[in-house]
Amino acid sequence: MAATHPLLAALQRYLKREGLTYSHVAERLAVSEATVKRLFSTERLTLDRLDALCAVVGIDLTELALEAREGQARLTQLTAEQEGEVVRDEELLLVSVLVLNHWRFDDILAAYAIEENTLVRKLAALDRLGVIELLPGNRVRLKVGRDFAWLPGGPIETWFERHALGSFLNAGFHGERERRRFSHGMLSPASRLRLLERIDRLCQEFAELHAEDASLPLGDREGACLLVATRRWEPPVFDAKRRPGARRQPLTPPSATSPSTP
Repeated sequence: MAATHPLLAALQRYLKREGLTYSHVAERLAVSEATVKRLFSTERLTLDRLDALCAVVGIDLTELALEAREGQARLTQLTAEQEGEVVRDEELLLVSVLVLNHWRFDDILAAYAIEENTLVRKLAALDRLGVIELLPGNRVRLKVGRDFAWLPGGPIETWFERHALGSFLNAGFHGERERRRFSHGMLSPASRLRLLERIDRLCQEFAELHAEDASLPLGDREGACLLVATRRWEPPVFDAKRRPGARRQPLTPPSATSPSTP
């Protein structure tokens, strides 16, 4: 089996995440550690052997291929100028969000009032920005990694805060697969740091689930948004009750992580 390097590199990343060494792999495959090292160094494997290696970390070949593709992607952010170009054209912004959510050309045409020639031009613009590679037949290959994100406080994030965040938060969140929780307490700096680390892990899990489900038919997926935010805060009505010498200093604007798109 030739040209397995990206797959093996992806497999090595899985091993690292699971804390598994070549020795662990050798034990589970009932072979010597030298054999495992040779498998990875020669970069030539049969499908059966590759499947067996996948089983060691509890994934299948499809998941490995997705990881390999993401591992080769380099783009993690656009520049402020590039985001400004996208946000000035709301159709381009819409198409950007759709392709990042793995919509196909025909699906976009069927669901949105965008002319075919217009859609081709928008995809060509994203190709020029390096977000996608526009292939023959108007197929799209994403060129972004799982950690791709809009610039914090950048043009696109600002657009969503102004035009979408209020609509999202004003919903009732009473659906079967909906959650909204608000917790208030007092934490030490160390505890706040632990909380931030857990938020980062949760957002990473959201991105991984998004990538895993990308291969499913569009009808089996639905738009989902995760918003997680924490900051030092007291309701203004409470702060107004403080004695003059005990008033809080003005706080920085709220920070939020909202990976509605990878």
